[in-house]
Amino acid sequence: MRLVVQVPCLNEEETLGLVLSTIPKEIPGVAEIIVLIIDDGSSDRTVEVAKSYGVTHFVRHARNRGLGRSFHDGVQRALELGADIVVNTDGDNQYPQERIGDLVQPILRGEADIVIADRQVHLVEHFSKLKVQLQKFGSGVVNRAAGTKLPDAASGFRAYSRDSLMLLNTITRFSYCMETIIQAGNKKLKIASVPVRTNPKTRESRLFGSMREHMMKSAGAIIRSYIMYKPYAIFSFFAAIFGALGLFFFARYAVLQLLGDGGSHVQSILVGAVSLIVGTLSIMIGITADLIRTNRMLIEDTLEHTKKMRFGRGSEYTSLTDAQVELLASGSVVDR
Repeated sequence: MRLVVQVPCLNEEETLGLVLSTIPKEIPGVAEIIVLIIDDGSSDRTVEVAKSYGVTHFVRHARNRGLGRSFHDGVQRALELGADIVVNTDGDNQYPQERIGDLVQPILRGEADIVIADRQVHLVEHFSKLKVQLQKFGSGVVNRAAGTKLPDAASGFRAYSRDSLMLLNTITRFSYCMETIIQAGNKKLKIASVPVRTNPKTRESRLFGSMREHMMKSAGAIIRSYIMYKPYAIFSFFAAIFGALGLFFFARYAVLQLLGDGGSHVQSILVGAVSLIVGTLSIMIGITADLIRTNRMLIEDTLEHTKKMRFGRGSEYTSLTDAQVELLASGSVVDR
């Protein structure tokens, strides 16, 4: 069982040493632990610090490409390295790396495909009451979209099984956290949660400049992901709202005419007609979106088979025994 711990970094020379020094060297049930650094356009000594701690595997971006892209590229490289489990942590030392062993245990026991650390946001000292409430609200929205019951959907401290990574395809470049949960939930992957306590804050977040920006980008990612898998739910809702509104105004016009009000009531006809047209368009867009969803499912099936063909051998990696090494050194053929 091979574990790859990937660490996305953007100018983390001051904290990366703390992260690397606390990553476990041994975990029960894991034969090999590899550290992978994703350098997302750092301009400081992040790479040099990583090398000084013995890291030999890197993914490097010439310029900053975002956390979502870093996660995507890191996963691709981890699968190339033959990862059976991939753990994602951060270079700012926000997460307790010593808990990686606990994070991967549900996957090792076959109880989960994905494990997400619950930061217990109400216990995080630098989180304001407003931020705690927004985090809980955001997790509730994601859980509703994904059909899950996760206490902390925004946590980036996660473990993924190899099989789950074959099924997930991230699109969002802002952050992968919400999107992967919604995808995993709709693909019926088992997601577990492990409570952890975060480390003290070392710097401000670089994902967003303000809480408003974070909310807008997160909401966009959630809506986009939800529409990918349940477009009929969104567009059926709009069709029902505008259809009912249109019928209401036409009914109002009919009642007024029967009562002999005497007015033309053109406004009711216009509003009713426009509402029914929008409702009809919502139905048509919903049908089109559902066809696109079906096409996406077929494409994802193809991507899954492509990934298995590309990364299949890595997952079957087996270390040579001492006897096999001696046989190879002597020139004998080893039958495996």
